[in-house]
Amino acid sequence: MSLLSVIVPCFNEEESVADFYFELMKNEPFFQEKNLEVEILYIDDGSKDRTAQEVKKLRTADERVHLISFSRNFGKEAGMYAGLEKARGDYVVLMDVDLQDPPSLLPEMFSYMEQGYDSVATRRVSRKGEPPIRSMFARMFYRLMKHISRTEIMDGARDYRLMTRQMVNAILQMQEYNRFTKGIYGWVGFNTKWIEYENVERAKGETKWNFWKLLLYSLEGITAFSTVPLSIASFMGVLFCLLAFILIIFIIVRTSIFGDPVSGWPSLVCIISLISGVQLFCMGIIGQYLAKTYMEVKKRPIYIVKEEL
Repeated sequence: MSLLSVIVPCFNEEESVADFYFELMKNEPFFQEKNLEVEILYIDDGSKDRTAQEVKKLRTADERVHLISFSRNFGKEAGMYAGLEKARGDYVVLMDVDLQDPPSLLPEMFSYMEQGYDSVATRRVSRKGEPPIRSMFARMFYRLMKHISRTEIMDGARDYRLMTRQMVNAILQMQEYNRFTKGIYGWVGFNTKWIEYENVERAKGETKWNFWKLLLYSLEGITAFSTVPLSIASFMGVLFCLLAFILIIFIIVRTSIFGDPVSGWPSLVCIISLISGVQLFCMGIIGQYLAKTYMEVKKRPIYIVKEEL
């Protein structure tokens, strides 16, 4: 028999833990038909509610349910990495506990795996139910990454993905502290089939991803899989040096012909403010990359386990 590992990151999701389990178990006839054993790994990312207790209740009835609890909240990326490390399956699937990743898609995903694909990934074709501003910025992010990164990052891509053991092992070789898994999938390669589906709203609870968290996450992706911002900073530095040189020549010529009038200080202030702003902007870009490098060289663990069942 083959083993399927289902990785389910959770943070304050006590209302959704059982619902996800029962929805997943609707595929039990399919698992038996394909001769698949199943293990379900709930990764409790330092929840403050009764998420861990709800998982333990499920485990008393079904020993295929496992719990890995972190000592604090390390973030979803750490939860996914921990799940990949702990998973023993020949096939591994990552899913959100809020049922926005429909377990009913698993039979279709396995049908493509049987055709020889290394992974089957999902992407949303609509963002129904999301705030319009957040949807707009999300689309802008994917368009930007398409132009500044050589790593394929699909618009609307979800973390919901079924993978072979070979692909999982490749991902585990990438042990960077600052993780952007959507980019890692594209970087490791492998033959991937994309499945499209309409956006599904959360069954219960509230999303833990607000606008600012998503913005910081997008910056993580840009700095992790593109060095173009550094090139932009260098280009802007050269451009403004040339402009400054041209301006110096202009001032020398004007002074030689017309003298040195006192007027003009407003334009001078504007120029100084503009150049100072560009300098600070470029320093900020460099600072982002330097901060990521600083965190990497510390070699801190990606997560710390408090309890494992």
